[in-house]
Amino acid sequence: MRVNNVELAAKVRSAVYLQCRKRGFAAPVDVLMEVGYLSKQDYENWRYGRVDYLERVCKANLSKLSLVMREMRSYAAKAGLKPSFCYYKRWGTKKKNGQGRKPVIPLRFSKSGDAEIERRYATHFVDVKRTAQIKAERAAKLAVQPDSSPVGDEASNS
Repeated sequence: MRVNNVELAAKVRSAVYLQCRKRGFAAPVDVLMEVGYLSKQDYENWRYGRVDYLERVCKANLSKLSLVMREMRSYAAKAGLKPSFCYYKRWGTKKKNGQGRKPVIPLRFSKSGDAEIERRYATHFVDVKRTAQIKAERAAKLAVQPDSSPVGDEASNS
Protein backbone atom coordinates (compact mmCIF):
# COMPACT_ATOMS: atom_id res chain seq x y z
CA MET A 1 0.00 0.00 0.00
CA ARG A 2 2.00 2.96 -1.28
CA VAL A 3 0.34 6.27 -0.63
CA ASN A 4 1.98 9.60 -1.30
CA ASN A 5 1.87 12.27 1.39
CA VAL A 6 -0.76 14.41 -0.34
CA GLU A 7 -3.13 11.43 -0.69
CA LEU A 8 -2.44 10.39 2.90
CA ALA A 9 -3.15 13.91 4.21
CA ALA A 10 -6.47 13.92 2.32
CA LYS A 11 -7.38 10.49 3.75
CA VAL A 12 -6.57 11.69 7.28
CA ARG A 13 -8.67 14.85 6.93
CA SER A 14 -11.56 12.82 5.54
CA ALA A 15 -11.31 10.27 8.36
CA VAL A 16 -11.29 13.00 11.04
CA TYR A 17 -14.25 14.76 9.41
CA LEU A 18 -16.31 11.55 9.13
CA GLN A 19 -15.56 10.48 12.70
CA CYS A 20 -16.58 13.90 14.02
CA ARG A 21 -19.83 13.80 12.00
CA LYS A 22 -20.64 10.31 13.27
CA ARG A 23 -19.52 10.44 16.92
CA GLY A 24 -18.60 14.04 17.65
CA PHE A 25 -14.88 13.28 18.07
CA ALA A 26 -11.92 11.74 16.25
CA ALA A 27 -9.31 9.46 17.80
CA PRO A 28 -5.84 8.80 16.34
CA VAL A 29 -6.20 5.01 16.64
CA ASP A 30 -9.46 5.13 14.68
CA VAL A 31 -7.89 7.33 12.00
CA LEU A 32 -5.00 4.84 11.73
CA MET A 33 -7.55 2.06 11.22
CA GLU A 34 -9.49 4.08 8.66
CA VAL A 35 -6.43 4.91 6.54
CA GLY A 36 -5.39 1.24 6.62
CA TYR A 37 -2.32 1.48 8.85
CA LEU A 38 -3.82 -0.46 11.76
CA SER A 39 -6.10 -3.49 11.62
CA LYS A 40 -8.92 -3.98 14.10
CA GLN A 41 -7.32 -7.27 15.19
CA ASP A 42 -3.95 -5.60 15.86
CA TYR A 43 -5.71 -2.80 17.76
CA GLU A 44 -7.50 -5.33 19.96
CA ASN A 45 -4.29 -7.29 20.53
CA TRP A 46 -2.67 -4.06 21.72
CA ARG A 47 -5.64 -3.19 23.97
CA TYR A 48 -5.50 -6.65 25.58
CA GLY A 49 -1.75 -6.29 26.17
CA ARG A 50 -0.65 -8.91 23.63
CA VAL A 51 1.44 -6.26 21.84
CA ASP A 52 3.89 -4.12 23.82
CA TYR A 53 3.34 -0.87 21.89
CA LEU A 54 0.96 0.25 19.15
CA GLU A 55 3.56 1.38 16.61
CA ARG A 56 4.87 -2.20 16.44
CA VAL A 57 1.70 -3.37 14.64
CA CYS A 58 1.10 -0.31 12.46
CA LYS A 59 1.64 -1.02 8.78
CA ALA A 60 3.50 2.22 8.10
CA ASN A 61 6.91 3.63 8.94
CA LEU A 62 7.40 6.26 11.62
CA SER A 63 7.57 9.02 9.01
CA LYS A 64 4.06 8.17 7.75
CA LEU A 65 2.70 7.77 11.30
CA SER A 66 4.16 11.16 12.17
CA LEU A 67 2.49 12.67 9.10
CA VAL A 68 -0.88 11.20 10.16
CA MET A 69 -0.55 12.67 13.64
CA ARG A 70 0.62 16.06 12.35
CA GLU A 71 -2.20 16.22 9.78
CA MET A 72 -4.77 15.36 12.46
CA ARG A 73 -3.55 18.18 14.70
CA SER A 74 -3.46 20.62 11.78
CA TYR A 75 -6.98 19.74 10.61
CA ALA A 76 -8.29 19.86 14.19
CA ALA A 77 -6.86 23.34 14.71
CA LYS A 78 -8.36 24.64 11.44
CA ALA A 79 -11.75 23.04 12.17
CA GLY A 80 -11.86 24.38 15.74
CA LEU A 81 -11.84 20.92 17.34
CA LYS A 82 -11.02 20.76 21.03
CA PRO A 83 -8.11 18.49 22.05
CA SER A 84 -9.03 16.09 24.84
CA PHE A 85 -6.60 13.66 26.48
CA CYS A 86 -7.85 10.09 26.80
CA TYR A 87 -6.19 7.64 29.17
CA TYR A 88 -5.75 4.29 27.40
CA LYS A 89 -5.64 1.31 29.72
CA ARG A 90 -5.40 -2.39 29.07
CA TRP A 91 -8.62 -4.33 28.51
CA GLY A 92 -9.37 -7.66 30.13
CA THR A 93 -7.55 -7.25 33.44
CA LYS A 94 -8.80 -9.47 36.25
CA LYS A 95 -9.28 -8.62 39.89
CA LYS A 96 -6.80 -10.30 42.23
CA ASN A 97 -8.58 -13.18 43.99
CA GLY A 98 -11.87 -11.77 42.69
CA GLN A 99 -11.74 -8.89 45.18
CA GLY A 100 -10.97 -5.20 45.14
CA ARG A 101 -10.42 -3.04 42.10
CA LYS A 102 -9.07 -4.19 38.78
CA PRO A 103 -5.47 -3.14 38.23
CA VAL A 104 -5.15 -0.23 35.80
CA ILE A 105 -2.39 -0.99 33.31
CA PRO A 106 -1.55 1.92 31.00
CA LEU A 107 -0.90 1.17 27.35
CA ARG A 108 2.07 2.37 25.35
CA PHE A 109 1.78 3.79 21.85
CA SER A 110 5.40 4.33 20.79
CA LYS A 111 8.60 2.32 20.88
CA SER A 112 10.44 5.23 22.50
CA GLY A 113 7.80 5.85 25.18
CA ASP A 114 8.48 9.59 24.83
CA ALA A 115 5.89 11.48 26.91
CA GLU A 116 5.04 13.98 24.14
CA ILE A 117 4.53 11.27 21.51
CA GLU A 118 2.39 9.25 23.93
CA ARG A 119 0.27 12.33 24.72
CA ARG A 120 -0.30 13.03 21.03
CA TYR A 121 -1.47 9.49 20.30
CA ALA A 122 -3.82 9.66 23.31
CA THR A 123 -5.37 13.01 22.34
CA HIS A 124 -8.84 12.88 20.82
CA PHE A 125 -10.28 15.87 18.99
CA VAL A 126 -13.81 16.85 19.96
CA ASP A 127 -16.28 18.75 17.81
CA VAL A 128 -18.14 20.49 20.64
CA LYS A 129 -21.01 21.71 18.42
CA ARG A 130 -21.52 18.28 16.82
CA THR A 131 -21.38 16.58 20.23
CA ALA A 132 -24.15 18.90 21.45
CA GLN A 133 -26.23 18.08 18.34
CA ILE A 134 -25.78 14.34 18.88
CA LYS A 135 -26.85 14.66 22.53
CA ALA A 136 -29.89 16.71 21.53
CA GLU A 137 -30.84 14.15 18.85
CA ARG A 138 -30.57 11.31 21.37
CA ALA A 139 -32.65 13.22 23.92
CA ALA A 140 -35.32 13.94 21.30
CA LYS A 141 -35.37 10.30 20.24
CA LEU A 142 -35.82 9.19 23.87
CA ALA A 143 -38.61 11.72 24.39
CA VAL A 144 -40.49 10.43 21.31
CA GLN A 145 -40.26 6.73 22.25
CA PRO A 146 -43.50 5.46 23.79
CA ASP A 147 -43.70 4.26 27.37
CA SER A 148 -42.36 0.73 27.61
CA SER A 149 -45.14 -0.50 29.93
CA PRO A 150 -47.41 -3.13 28.33
CA VAL A 151 -50.69 -1.92 26.86
CA GLY A 152 -53.82 -3.35 28.45
CA ASP A 153 -52.00 -4.42 31.61
CA GLU A 154 -54.53 -6.33 33.72
CA ALA A 155 -53.19 -4.86 36.95
CA SER A 156 -54.12 -1.35 35.82
CA ASN A 157 -57.72 -2.39 35.00
CA SER A 158 -58.67 -3.43 38.50
